[in-house]
Amino acid sequence: MEKPIAALIYDFDQTLCPGDMQEYGYMSGIGTTPEEFWPLCGQFAKEHHADGILAYMYMMREKARGRIGFTRDALQALGRDVAFYPGVETWFGRINAIGEACGLRVEHYIISSGIAEIIRGSAIGDQFKAIFAASFCYDAHGVAIWPATAVNYTAKTQYLFRINKGILDITNDRDLNAYTPQSKRRIPFSNMIYVGDGLTDVPCMKMTRQRGGYSIAVHAPGKTEISDDMILQKRADFAMEADYSKGSEMEQVVTELFRRIRATHDLTQRHERQMKAAYERRGHLLDADGGMRGGLSQDSEREELE
Repeated sequence: MEKPIAALIYDFDQTLCPGDMQEYGYMSGIGTTPEEFWPLCGQFAKEHHADGILAYMYMMREKARGRIGFTRDALQALGRDVAFYPGVETWFGRINAIGEACGLRVEHYIISSGIAEIIRGSAIGDQFKAIFAASFCYDAHGVAIWPATAVNYTAKTQYLFRINKGILDITNDRDLNAYTPQSKRRIPFSNMIYVGDGLTDVPCMKMTRQRGGYSIAVHAPGKTEISDDMILQKRADFAMEADYSKGSEMEQVVTELFRRIRATHDLTQRHERQMKAAYERRGHLLDADGGMRGGLSQDSEREELE
């Protein structure tokens, strides 16, 4: 029997790396600082009533002119400068092995407002089943010319459904919005663990929890205010330091959640087998009384779908 899939879904900036990805190679390349760059993006957004993600994407491209290349290859190369929290670079191999020992197949996903190309070029860029993040369109020379995707905090939730249904092609809206019975969905929400750090992660955290999954709020050492609020306000199930090292609290919690996900899966399967057997027995009894034949009634089938 195929192993159930557990999905670990991460924000990127300040969740896996301590800062925003632009603060590593990009800002030094254009000769600016976070204190200078981000207020410019905010000012541009306010003046033009622009989405904040589109505003910073525009500003990145404009400030790169004449200073650094702004091609797909150049953006991926910036990923090499991104630094990570302790243990992140060895996390994926360790946690995959732990999942395997718990009887699960583990998949990793990114849902980020950062730049997809920078994430792909980072030291961990090849660890993810899919990366849902802001991205550009490129001309024939590979130069970024227009935003292709902008992922703000409310748009993030659609990607949970893409993971749930296994529809990872972001151009495929038809299948995403089509009705899919729960039994046909690739990864149940109850098999999802969402890891984030800030208020932009709240919609995803809340939706994951409401639908039976789990959320973890992480924080930099000593900076607990936001993560404390998240757990106290029931946005997150757990709050802890962003330490992904071997034996860390993060590893311990995810291991325990893997065990729970596997146990929930097994109990759900047992419940469904018993339901099926009960329906079949009930169908036979009704047949003997001259009533319904063929097992489930139409009403029962409708309730199963709903």
